Amino acid sequence: MAAVDSFQLLYRELARSCNCYLETLALVGAFYTASKAVVLIRDCYSLVRLHFVPRLLTPTDLPRHYGKWALINGASEAIAKAYAEELARHGVSIILISAEVSSVGDVARSISESHGVEAVVIEADFSRGATVCKPIRDAIRDKDVGFVVNCLDSLDRSGGFLDLSEGKVWDVININLTAASLVTRLALPGMAERRRGAVVNISPGGCSRPILRKAPLSAFTAFLDHFSRALHYEYGPQGVFVQSLLPCRVSSEGELDSGGVGWLAPRPQVYARHALSTLGISHRTTGYWPHTIQFRLLQCVPEWIWVLGSRVMCRTS
Repeated sequence: MAAVDSFQLLYRELARSCNCYLETLALVGAFYTASKAVVLIRDCYSLVRLHFVPRLLTPTDLPRHYGKWALINGASEAIAKAYAEELARHGVSIILISAEVSSVGDVARSISESHGVEAVVIEADFSRGATVCKPIRDAIRDKDVGFVVNCLDSLDRSGGFLDLSEGKVWDVININLTAASLVTRLALPGMAERRRGAVVNISPGGCSRPILRKAPLSAFTAFLDHFSRALHYEYGPQGVFVQSLLPCRVSSEGELDSGGVGWLAPRPQVYARHALSTLGISHRTTGYWPHTIQFRLLQCVPEWIWVLGSRVMCRTS
């Protein structure tokens, strides 16, 4: 009986001595929960303010607010074509830049006929060097260029880095990084002088983390993202709005033909409409609210789990 009394006494003494620590832990837990609740509320508010409120307001007069012409680099990409058409729908004339003129000629004619704006096609293969800048410089001379849209080229993702030849590595670097830098450099002086304009750089948000067998695309995404953010801090005070668009999966032409389109993988036209509504509001966004949720979840995944998942996907593909 004495042993039992001694145990109860010991338990009461231990509980009394630990009581202050339990209160401290409870306070820390409450503070942590409150901070997470504040972050969640802030993210929900940002989601609504960025992706829903602008679509309920009167659309901005883009030609007056930014400029009458848009340079679309990488115009053979589905997202770039859709973005160009969405700008044209708002009365902006289009200059399509692509190494494959045949793939964008019909797009230019369709844009011009459907929206009553001018649409010009310029052939520019940046793998040949900086000499391709001359026709672009001549085309934008005396034009009120208010938009520059750079879209990453969709690379062949079926193999690893060593599957690319030395010539192919040279080409993809120039077609993506060099082209985006030079096209922006050509149009930016006029924007800064007029103190208005927008630069939009589009790169896949799913490649914002290291991915096996997609090393160049991951690196190019990081370059365009940081390039956009640095330009924003440098030329934002001069009236140039710079935006980094990081979309997740957008339906391809084959999926459009087969009907395999869902709200997580929207049509390029649907994505472009949503993305354009975020212009002037957010400097770094996915451009589409379901993609924003996906991107937030992606950022929460530890890198080793992300790499493990990409390794599994590579083995099953």
